[in-house]
Amino acid sequence: MGFSYQFGFIGAGNMGFAIMKGLLKDFLAERITFYERDAQRAKEVAEAAGITAAESSLLCAQSSEYVILAVKPQQLKAAAAEIREGISKEQILVSIAPGVSIADLKGLFGADCRVVRAMPNTPALVGEGMSGVCYDPSLFNEEEQETIRRFFGSFGRMVLVEEKLIDAVVCVSGSSPAYVYMFLEALADSGVRYGLTRNMAYELAAQAVLGSAKMLLETGEHPGCLKDQVCSPGGTTIAAVAALEEHGLRNAVMKACDACYAKCGNIR
Repeated sequence: MGFSYQFGFIGAGNMGFAIMKGLLKDFLAERITFYERDAQRAKEVAEAAGITAAESSLLCAQSSEYVILAVKPQQLKAAAAEIREGISKEQILVSIAPGVSIADLKGLFGADCRVVRAMPNTPALVGEGMSGVCYDPSLFNEEEQETIRRFFGSFGRMVLVEEKLIDAVVCVSGSSPAYVYMFLEALADSGVRYGLTRNMAYELAAQAVLGSAKMLLETGEHPGCLKDQVCSPGGTTIAAVAALEEHGLRNAVMKACDACYAKCGNIR
């Protein structure tokens, strides 16, 4: 069965658009299409990415080898009803909806549909996304698995996880850019308080976080060891670390992840 497009996106919100932009680094725009219900949003995405919008969600699904379900979990059932007749076992469904299992998707699209479930994050927009991905490799040939790796690698990194761990991925990477932005804002506010300009404070804080993350990834060292390397005896950094511990930074982050994880189980 031939397809007009390699990738078809159902939905073009922030996450869908971020992935599309990433794909353009490795795949031709002519191989990508999308459907977005909001006509103004569809026009903006088409102009910004140079990608042709489909006239309907069904046409988008029928014409695409890989169908990316980029709608909110609450909208998935309605979207599935619109495109189900356009989905065959030759196609591959890629879902980025949190809280929606592979079994749920098979219930919506049929037991013989082939599903890749993933949790990416918005830094995909700048090619630094992180995706947790799960699927049954027995259902995909080597070429398809390589395309899946290229798909997620085009906008960042990916790790294969068991499906039972995908909600943990939501906590640690899917939602965590929001936590990081809050941390960055607080750092910048402190810099402004002590006289830095707002733009300078944001640049200093953002580069510090970027560099710290890169050190962790490239050295493979435990974050505690990297933290110790910054903390001189009796110095400024260890005083700041003591204050963070006193005010419960670690506990606040873990409680945030608890709330995120609990919400994953209640999204339908």
